[in-house]
Amino acid sequence: MAPGVPFLREVREECGVFGIWRHPRAVALACQALYALQHRGQDSAGIATCRPGGPLVVEKGNGLVAEVFTASRLARLAAVGPAQAAVGHVRYATTGGSRPENAQPLLFTTAGVPFALAHNGQLVGSEGVRAWLRQRGVRFTTTSDSEVLGRLAEQLAPGAGDGEGVARALVAALERVRGAFAIVALTPAGLLAARDPRGIRPLVLGRLGPAWVVASETCAFDTIGAETVREVAPGEWLWIDDAGPRAGRLEAPGEVPGESARPAFCIFEYVYFARPDSRFGGRSVYEVRKELGRRLAREHPVAADVVIGVPDSSLPVAAGYSEESGIPHEPGLVKNRYVGRTFLRPDPRARAESVRIKLNPVPEVVAGRRVVLVDDSLVRGTTVRRLVRALREAGASEVHLRIAAPPYLHPCYYGVDTADREELLAARHRVEEMRRVVEADSLHFLSLEGMVAATGQPLAAFCLGCFTGRYPVSPEVIPGPVPDVAGVPAAGRAPASGREDVPWARS
Repeated sequence: MAPGVPFLREVREECGVFGIWRHPRAVALACQALYALQHRGQDSAGIATCRPGGPLVVEKGNGLVAEVFTASRLARLAAVGPAQAAVGHVRYATTGGSRPENAQPLLFTTAGVPFALAHNGQLVGSEGVRAWLRQRGVRFTTTSDSEVLGRLAEQLAPGAGDGEGVARALVAALERVRGAFAIVALTPAGLLAARDPRGIRPLVLGRLGPAWVVASETCAFDTIGAETVREVAPGEWLWIDDAGPRAGRLEAPGEVPGESARPAFCIFEYVYFARPDSRFGGRSVYEVRKELGRRLAREHPVAADVVIGVPDSSLPVAAGYSEESGIPHEPGLVKNRYVGRTFLRPDPRARAESVRIKLNPVPEVVAGRRVVLVDDSLVRGTTVRRLVRALREAGASEVHLRIAAPPYLHPCYYGVDTADREELLAARHRVEEMRRVVEADSLHFLSLEGMVAATGQPLAAFCLGCFTGRYPVSPEVIPGPVPDVAGVPAAGRAPASGREDVPWARS
């Protein structure tokens, strides 16, 4: 992407996943859950479903959930019969591009047993694994790193003859890759859910009557009326069948030989990605964002007349800034919620107009007033510069920009669409230079310590690579040669921790 190309938002997260086992309305509930997760990806959407012991059917395509799941597509899913299981996916492409064939769930078959895979995150060094698989004669139909995972599972367990065998093959594949992943995979015999050893990407477990559900965020559970049970632990996998969930651990080494992987949850889930009505680590995303605003006001006060947040993720931050500073908080920017992904045009003029059409100032709120404009992050600077200009044109006498995170200095390698480092504003300019670029009267960022403190968790609990350049899984690490299938221990082996029944799973 060329430097300076404007975006409706400057940071975009890759995917949202959902799975449900044993519910008579599995397809309808999966569709509803994907609506709740739509903010995590707008390029494509898909659902795979099956009846117990029956064939898998996948319907997917490019577009928003409402655009993809037309009456005809839903009818084809319903034609499966009394389907009681489903997995769903919404995608924003970082690895593989927006080609229709990259839409998920992806369908695979091993030893005659089908499985559908949905993945959130990004694998590190997946091209090395892809090359190894190609040497073995494997053909790829997509450019997505998610297919690498599925094809590797096919190779590691060619003799898997049932759904649990497929799940064991997927666990074996996950133990041979690095990076960020939260996956759900559907087989005719059960549902597999797993999270990478660092827990970079979120995954939660819930219950809806006798049915079990997993999702990227708790807001999906609220939408379908499910109860949140707990978060899937970093490095944990769950096999969910008619007997309930069973849990195990991925055998995955740390970056340093002999050390286990420490958790490194992406802090941007709190700052920007997640919906404010979701919860992680026992904390409401909404309350964390309000605390970000309070700390931002304490660290960087300013004399002003009104506080305005950039919709949507920055609104709680602006409320916290207002609460701490005593400056009134008003809705000074109106978001056009009916501009979907189809509005994005390839020509530069249309892209340049996108910010104005998506976000428009309210002159009665800003005219003649000193404005504090609060945003969650500053990546390339193109979006906020246009907002500052628009506020001035609407009559604002001053515009003071406050950012609820530290300067974004480094790219993300774990499933977030950020530019190359040369395109990151903070990587090329000091704060005063950035202020001039975005044309604000003042510019200040929340400190790293303040951002982490707002979560109520220790600094060591997070991935902060985009701020510090210190990554929990080195982007330079390429996995070694994938063991030859003949030399791989029986694919059906359990992880070292065993396949323990979860105490609450049988209640």
